Amino acid sequence: MSGTPARTDAATAAAVVCLGESMVTFLPSRPGRLADVPSFDRGIGGAESNVACALAAAGHRTAWVGRVGADGFGDHLVEAISAYGVDTSAVRRDPARPTGIYFRTAADRGTEVHEVAYYRAGSAASAMSPSNAPYDALFAGRVLHLSGITAALSADCLALLHELTAPRPGRPLVSFDVNHRPGLWRDAGASPAVLLDLARRADLVFVGEDEAEEAWGIAGTEAIRAALPEPAVLVVKRGAEGATVFSRGAGAADTVTDVPALHVDVVAAVGAGDAFAAGFLSATLRGLPVRDRARHGHLMAAAVLTVPGDLTDPPARDRADRLVALDDTDWGRLRLGPGWTGDDTEVRTT
Repeated sequence: MSGTPARTDAATAAAVVCLGESMVTFLPSRPGRLADVPSFDRGIGGAESNVACALAAAGHRTAWVGRVGADGFGDHLVEAISAYGVDTSAVRRDPARPTGIYFRTAADRGTEVHEVAYYRAGSAASAMSPSNAPYDALFAGRVLHLSGITAALSADCLALLHELTAPRPGRPLVSFDVNHRPGLWRDAGASPAVLLDLARRADLVFVGEDEAEEAWGIAGTEAIRAALPEPAVLVVKRGAEGATVFSRGAGAADTVTDVPALHVDVVAAVGAGDAFAAGFLSATLRGLPVRDRARHGHLMAAAVLTVPGDLTDPPARDRADRLVALDDTDWGRLRLGPGWTGDDTEVRTT
């Protein structure tokens, strides 16, 4: 594909288009090793579809583009994602390949006891490629959101990401979450260079300080920016410390904005990065200042951190806006726990 992207009337409704693999996820009924958990609850998971669902729940028009099997799990994914208000009309069904699934433990991904069992090799999503991508839908929104997970699925998927991040007239703003997952790469040694190249081709990049050190051996926010000078906006997530945002206009020097994270009573540390990206993108679409974009990201992440699964309803926009508008002292005193997103729930302070 080359030239100016085509746009269809149906797809122009979406402000953000997200491409990637979504899977049926099985969440444990209680803590423990996968070998010991007796039953699981079914949910959905996938970095890019998580972002699409969270944005839709926050009132934005979104679309998810992916590929699922012509099976019951594929039916469930499309129906569940559509139920959030996400446009799934460009999702393709593959009669020859299955929908991916995975099981995980209740423990935090960052701990030694966390386990994930993926059944996604040869999945329908791994067959996404430049030859079968619905470009009219992919390039129809204001923002195209991608992640490094897709690049790891297959050579064809990587080729598609190279195509989508290539400079061209009329390209939407390309948002890229590095999402370094070493276990997904057949050639783990290739992933650092691939992810760095894709990130440098994007307009807005999300990367964790820890994953930058793991993937690239780079420590510190300034060093990460030096390795990624091209994106107009670079968001370095620093875990419980907060986020540092490097932003600049055309020909201007960087503005560096540090935004502390919130105090959160964590239920499950899964999906927080996707929720942060959704909150930041939501505020970006609304034209809010950089500090407020990061604060909305923190609030979206806090909503997911206080529930067991990857997705939850965010706080109402007017309530989120009131919290974002707090002065630095009051923002730093907030403490959010389970149920805090309810309209009648009192937000605690430390």
